[in-house]
Amino acid sequence: MKRLVAFLALALLASAAVAADKPASKARATKASARAPALSDFNKDGDPNLQSTAALVLDAKTGQTLFAKNVDQIHPIASITKLMTAMVVLDSKLPLDEAVQISTEDLDMLKGTRSRLPVGAHFRRDDLIRIALVASDNRAAAALGRSYPGGIAAFVDAMNTKAKLLGLTATTFVDSSGLAPGNVSSPADLGRLVNEAARYAEIREYSTTPALDVTLPDTGRKVAYVNTNALVRAGEWDIGVSKTGYISESGKCLVMQAIISGTPIVIVLLDSWGRLTRIGDANRIKKWLEKNPSLIAGNFRAG
Repeated sequence: MKRLVAFLALALLASAAVAADKPASKARATKASARAPALSDFNKDGDPNLQSTAALVLDAKTGQTLFAKNVDQIHPIASITKLMTAMVVLDSKLPLDEAVQISTEDLDMLKGTRSRLPVGAHFRRDDLIRIALVASDNRAAAALGRSYPGGIAAFVDAMNTKAKLLGLTATTFVDSSGLAPGNVSSPADLGRLVNEAARYAEIREYSTTPALDVTLPDTGRKVAYVNTNALVRAGEWDIGVSKTGYISESGKCLVMQAIISGTPIVIVLLDSWGRLTRIGDANRIKKWLEKNPSLIAGNFRAG
C-alpha cells in the first residue's frame, strides 16, 4: 500500500511539472517570436529584399532592366497564361458579343478547381475574358479556348505561334487556363509578354477591374467576383496590367505593369513561397524605386 501511495505521489508531481512546463515553453516561444526581426524591405546593398524565387523589374518605355533575379530560369506560370489567352482571342477578331455556351469539356478535371459558371449557360465572349482576367476563372478560360475555330488544339497552336512572334524563346503553352504545369516561361519572356498585353485596351481595362458582377443568364442571379490581385483592389497603385497565378508546381506568381515615379514599370514575380510574399515583394520594389528614382535612368541591378 505504501508503495502505491508513493507511486501516485510521484505521478502527481510529474504531471504538475509537465503542466507547469507547457505555459513556460509557450511563453518562451512567444518571446522568441517577438524578438524575431521583421523582414527588411532592402538588403545590405540597398536592393529590394525579394523572397520570390525569380523576379524582373523592367522600364516598360526603354526596355531597360532595373533588377533581375534568376531572370532566365524557366518556371510553370499557372494563370499568367490567361494573358496570352486573352490576346489570342482578341487577335482572332471573333465577335466579343457572341454567346459562348459553357460545356462539360470546360470542367477542370486536372486540379479540381471550381467555378460559378454553370454548365449549359451562355456568356458573351467579352464577359468570359473579363471573368478570366479579374477572377482567374479556369472554366471561363477553357471555354474561350474551346470555342476558338478548330477547338482547343488550334487555340494552343495560336498561343505558341504568338509566343514565337514575340520572341518568347523560353515559353510554351499547353492549355488556355494555365492549370497544366506544362505552361512555362521565364521572367525575361514574361516581361515582353506583359508589355505586349498592355497594348490591348480590353486587357488593360479588364485585368485592373477591382470587382465585377456577372448576371447568370438562366436565373438572373448576380455573381460577384473580385480581382485576384489585392493591389488592384487596394487602389494605392496605378496599375495598367495585372495577372496573378497559382498552382502547386508554380508557387504564387504575379505580373504587372504599373506607373512608379512617373514611369511605366513591368514587375514579374515567380514562385513566391508565402501567401502574401508576392504582394510584399511588389511593395518592396515600389518603395525601392520611389526611394531611388535615379535608377529608372538606367542602372541595372542583379539580385
